Amino acid sequence: MVNVNVEGAIYNNGKFLMVVRSEKEVHASGDLALVGGKVDFRGEEANILENTLKREIMEEVGIAVKDTLTYVKSSSFTSIDGREFVDIVFLAHYKSCEAKAMSEEVSDVVWVSLDEALSDSRVKKWTKDSLQKAALLI
Repeated sequence: MVNVNVEGAIYNNGKFLMVVRSEKEVHASGDLALVGGKVDFRGEEANILENTLKREIMEEVGIAVKDTLTYVKSSSFTSIDGREFVDIVFLAHYKSCEAKAMSEEVSDVVWVSLDEALSDSRVKKWTKDSLQKAALLI
């Protein structure tokens, strides 16, 4: 069985919103990452990827994004516990509310420019790639 994960490269005024992953997290604790999470299959649902991402963004950082999400890329990975994932990244544009850590998975939130993200050692290479590709779509 393959799990599906969605992530959002959330953009506003020249910066991307990133989360500092909580030290409680087994995977990538302390890293700067995009907001996102695993798709829960609850029966048939239209726009499940988009709706999951918008829900994850609200739950993790408390902001709303504009309705239109733009596909950036997809990839696959195996989690530390051996689960296989398909990961889909979307570009999202900030709409409203103040970003803040709203989940035990997130210890902080930061707005960073693309250059800041690319030079930060806490940002993994696959996240840097996602941000670079998202920046081309702005």
